[in-house]
Amino acid sequence: MTAIRESIDVDRPPEDVYAYVTNPSHLTEWQLSAVAAEPLEEGPMHPGSQVKVTRRIGTREFPMTVEFDMLNPPYSWDLHGVEGPVRPRTHGSIEPLDEGRRSRVTIEIDFEGHGLGKVLLPLVVRPQVRKELPRDELLLKQLLEQTT
Repeated sequence: MTAIRESIDVDRPPEDVYAYVTNPSHLTEWQLSAVAAEPLEEGPMHPGSQVKVTRRIGTREFPMTVEFDMLNPPYSWDLHGVEGPVRPRTHGSIEPLDEGRRSRVTIEIDFEGHGLGKVLLPLVVRPQVRKELPRDELLLKQLLEQTT
């Protein structure tokens, strides 16, 4: 299967967008399926940082752990799931627009299923993410633009 990919333009500089999207404390504000997000260590995020995320998939909640593979402020980040039945592999990028006054945010997600996740992936997860990612990005845009 191919990755799910969505982009949206935001009227905020890349530095502001990057700081918001890579901070786990904001995850539940802009991602509809995220119920909780907790960094597993103190301090700023860095390659190797892990975050325990609880997501609602269908009618159930599933905990998973994700790990940042790459952080390239303010332009991109990569993370992957290390625990849980559904493990995402996510690439995010932020392209400066209008001489850095605005940003284009692109998020690309693919998945690996383990155990029950192999069944959930095609039946529930992929369809849910295809609907949810555009709404997540719109919510991200609204939240970032209202704080200007």
